[in-house]
Amino acid sequence: MKNIALVMGSFHTDLVEEMRQEAHKTAEGLGLKVHAEIWVPGSVEKPLAAQQLLKRSDIDAVVLLGIIEKGGTKHGFTMGQSLMHFTMQLSLDYSKPVTLGVLGPDIDPDQIAPRTMPYARAAVVAAAKMLEQDYKA
Repeated sequence: MKNIALVMGSFHTDLVEEMRQEAHKTAEGLGLKVHAEIWVPGSVEKPLAAQQLLKRSDIDAVVLLGIIEKGGTKHGFTMGQSLMHFTMQLSLDYSKPVTLGVLGPDIDPDQIAPRTMPYARAAVVAAAKMLEQDYKA
């Protein structure tokens, strides 16, 4: 059984908790074990938490969950770009999947609730599919 870890942003705690529960349910259905969880303040903090988890030999993949809501400035867009960049870099650096179940950036508040479960599910499914492959040299 492969072990995954969840890194979750606590800025939208109630909605991300729903995502967490869906991730657990999906992982179980795919034969994965959620072996570790870390809550961080927001998306900016996710890469460091993911990096620490990726260093562990008992973690095979990391799934990032959260929401970058639309704001009045480009802050969310910049945060989303940075998160995407560091997510890909961490996957390359550690040769382990890091998948995104992060809504946004610039998601409108009325778009969030209907998308929490599908995004969490898709991120876990992506991790499972990546773990089926052998990317180790």
